[in-house]
Parts: sequence; C-alpha cells; structure tokens
Amino acid sequence: MHKTLAALALALLLAGCALPPKAPEPPAVQPTAAQRENAHRVGLGDAQLTELLNKPLYRMQPGEIGAFLAWQQLDQPDLRQRIAALARKNIGQPYELFLLGEFPYETYDAQPLFDLTKSDCVVFVEHTYAMALSASWEEFFWMLQRIRYRDGVIGVATRNHYTEADWNPANRWLVTDVTATLGAPTQAYRQHIDRRAFLRKQFKIERDIPVQDFDDAYIAKQDVAAIEARLQDGDFVNIVSTRGGESWASHVGLIVTGADGSRHLLHSAEPQVREETLQGFIARMAERDARQAGQNKPQLAGFKFLRLNDAPEPPPMAPQPRPARPAALAG
Repeated sequence: MHKTLAALALALLLAGCALPPKAPEPPAVQPTAAQRENAHRVGLGDAQLTELLNKPLYRMQPGEIGAFLAWQQLDQPDLRQRIAALARKNIGQPYELFLLGEFPYETYDAQPLFDLTKSDCVVFVEHTYAMALSASWEEFFWMLQRIRYRDGVIGVATRNHYTEADWNPANRWLVTDVTATLGAPTQAYRQHIDRRAFLRKQFKIERDIPVQDFDDAYIAKQDVAAIEARLQDGDFVNIVSTRGGESWASHVGLIVTGADGSRHLLHSAEPQVREETLQGFIARMAERDARQAGQNKPQLAGFKFLRLNDAPEPPPMAPQPRPARPAALAG
C-alpha cells in the first residue's frame, strides 16, 4: 500500500514538473539572390549572411554588427525602412534601466559606453538610429556618441540627460519637432531644469550651469488618433507623463508602420523591446493609470513627435573625425 502511494505521488510529481511541448522553431530565413550579391560586395559569405539574418541584433558580436550594417546599407537603401528593420531585429532584447555610462572614459558613472545585449528606452532609440546611419562598427560607435553627447564630447556633464531640453535640440540634425504642425491641438508645459543640482546629486560633480526654464508642448493622448496617419517610419516619440502639475518626457520610442497601415510604437520597456499599436499602448496605459489612481504616480498625458529628417547629416564631432566607409560603399 505504501509503495503504491509512493509511486502515485512520484507520478504526480513528475507530471507536475513536466515541461509543455516546445514550440517549433520558425523556419530559418534564407537570403535571396540579390541579398547574397550585396553580401559579397561587403565581404560576407552566404553562410555568414544566413546566420546573421537569423540572429537578433542583441545576440551579435561587434564584428558581426559591423558586417551586418554594411550589408544593410545596400539591402535597404531607404533610411526609414532601414530604421524599422533594425528596430524590429531587436524585438525581445532584455530591458535594463540606467544601462550606460562613460566607463572606461570616465568613472563618475561606471556603466560601460555601450551594451548590445540590453537596452532602456533611450539606449534602444540611440542604438537604432546610430546603426541605421552607419556602415561599420567604427562608424556606429562614432555615431552613437554623436547622438548621445553634446557635440559628441563624451562625459557625464555633456550627456543629453533631459529629453526635451537636451536630446531633442542637440539632435536637430537628425529629427525635427513636428508636434505643433500635425493638426491636433497642443498642450503647453514648462520644465524647471537645474542641471547643476542634478549632476551634484547623481554623480557628485560640480559644474557651473545656469538653471533653465524650458517651455514645450505635447498632443494630448485623446487627440493622437486624429493625426496618427501623418506619422512616418523612424519618427521619434516622446511619451509625456504628468504628476502633481508637472509634465515631462518619461519614455521614448520609434514609430513604425504595421502591415495594415496602422502606426505602431516600437520601444524598450520592462521586460523587453516590443512592438505594439500606438492606440494599444494608449489603452494599456489607461488601464495602468486606472489601477494606480490615487497613488501619486505619473499618468500618461500625451505625446511629442519628432520627424526623422530626410537626409540627416551629423555635424563634425570635435574629439575625432567620422570613420571612413568601406570601399564598397564609398560615394
């Protein structure tokens, strides 16, 4: 009797621990003849191209990234489509907040200058733009610093910390704020920015930077549907939150177009990079805000939209020149 009960218990235990059947792997992507020809132009063999086509960006090594970006310039010459393709190739990348710093260049923020394996919302956008504009690892790393730091000068004090007051103005060569031109009413807001106090508190460094009152505007969440069709692949999205009468860009992402023509938000947020419809994101945030009502937590207010420029050309970077492109892509 005891043996029977023991056997039954063991069977139940094994049944409870049994794993569900593993979902079948999607079929491997095979390159087309045109894709193979472009790969040969940048020194990629057929087997390596096939491997990279079936590997997410966040699992690639720097050397693989460089080769893939060179090929991608030829395979997808349209910048907007290239941004969408690269962003989607990072879907599933794990999320981690406060991911990057200036190490080993500086030690105030000991996080590394780059990390391909993870992202937060800003890192995801910066990496995607930098990759789309580059044809080698060296150019990508150069472009990343040009986007991330004022005048490309690496340092915690020159990092574009404030989205609206730092990142957007510093990258006017890349994106143009079109929030007020899309045809929807806008809501004005002001930020009181004390960079000196921020740097002292966060990094224990002193910089003599005057306080700034920065005025901006966003489109309220309920008015976005009316202008959604005017958004384009590669546009930069600032998601504006509000709490206690203050508003600020608390999250960022990229616009991509779905197969049905709807506009999607592609962004890095807990737990990983994902793509969802813009209206689906708004609805999901409405559910979150309803659950958090009365808890003094930020609530979704609306969005700022910055149009990707047609032919963005980065200004020269003071510390170093832009790396030359591979011979196959020269001119």
